[in-house]
Amino acid sequence: MMKKMVLIVTMLVFLAGCASKAQQGASTGALLGATVGALTAGNKVQGAAIGAGLGLLLGYVIGNEWDKYDSQRMSNTLETVPSGSTSTWRNPDTGAYYEATPKPAYYEDNRVYRDVELKAVVDGKDETVHAKAYRNPDGSWTLVQ
Repeated sequence: MMKKMVLIVTMLVFLAGCASKAQQGASTGALLGATVGALTAGNKVQGAAIGAGLGLLLGYVIGNEWDKYDSQRMSNTLETVPSGSTSTWRNPDTGAYYEATPKPAYYEDNRVYRDVELKAVVDGKDETVHAKAYRNPDGSWTLVQ
């Protein structure tokens, strides 16, 4: 479960704005980790604290791995790859390997959305996450989940 949350953090980071990817990954990871920890642990406070610490660390590491190249590849995948088809790439700088499989587009709240399954191999570890993204007016994509 935590790996999925970390990969979501990675995907959120690739489309975010002003802070560094590592900082964004760390802060989002801490928030998501605390939430998951509080919801799944017997001791809610202890679970939240442990989850926040793990999320912060993993979000920072993953945030550093995802860069502009990966962002462009994911955005291109969401914009052009047919539903059910898989786009793959290896980041030439980090060596991380990604497979993204978008689902059919749909409309919600006057926006075009696509769900996507992202599989990643980062530092020899396989991770898979399911996320949701919407298209911005400029053609870029923003992940919301």
